[in-house]
Amino acid sequence: MSTLKFQSQSVATPYFIFALILFTGQIIFGLVMGLQYVVGDFLAGAIPFNVARMVHTNLLIVWLLFGFMGAAYFLVPEESETELYSPKLAILLFWVFAAAGTLTILGYLLVPYSTLAQITGNEYFPTMGREFLEQPTITKIGIVIVCLGFLFNIGMTILRGRKTVINMVLITGLIGLAVFFLFSFYNPENIAMDKLFWWFVVHLWVEGVWELIMGAILAFILIKITGVDREIIEKWLYVIIAMALISGLLGTGHHFFWLATPGYWQWVGSVFSALEP
Repeated sequence: MSTLKFQSQSVATPYFIFALILFTGQIIFGLVMGLQYVVGDFLAGAIPFNVARMVHTNLLIVWLLFGFMGAAYFLVPEESETELYSPKLAILLFWVFAAAGTLTILGYLLVPYSTLAQITGNEYFPTMGREFLEQPTITKIGIVIVCLGFLFNIGMTILRGRKTVINMVLITGLIGLAVFFLFSFYNPENIAMDKLFWWFVVHLWVEGVWELIMGAILAFILIKITGVDREIIEKWLYVIIAMALISGLLGTGHHFFWLATPGYWQWVGSVFSALEP
């Protein structure tokens, strides 16, 4: 007998399973890199260090995205007290994202990176070659399409159901997740400008919108496992996300300082980075 409150919550299962598979892959490639530090020629011909590192970091990003999506599909129906708007769309997007991610990783491992760039049309719309954002343009476009479909599904579910603080914080974080990723398409020739907008994705994801998503998920879990009154959890959620946003956004300054930006970014970045929860 199912213990799920809503049947559509089951669409989260493949997302969680695939996230665990990708997490295992991340660990394996991390171990490969560790061995290559100790034994310099370990798998050097088959998996060069730069390729192993690229796969390792990309797997981190993708398994987290699958985890966020699965968590959202699980908690939003229960928080909204209604079935997911379209379980079929959720499953379709899972297979699209899983196929795109798998093909991209196989491309890293089996095709020289310069050749992969040519195959995927990077010369027409150059977005590849940036650390953590090495994905071919076609993969990035696929991620955007998946995110938009995901946001539509979650947003429609929330609109027709109960609106809670957890849902509102979660959807805000998920919108930010999609919006800040768009900066990965902007690849200016000036290295200072490149790094400035690169941090918009790398830093503002991790220490901005990701913290909103994690805060909402943790609030949901705490309500379920502790029995603490929802109103108390929601008040603390507001405090946590306020600290995360203020310190995370302004804390980006400790990166900006090294990009020929005004000197005050050193002070702003240092002070607010120290305040990050």
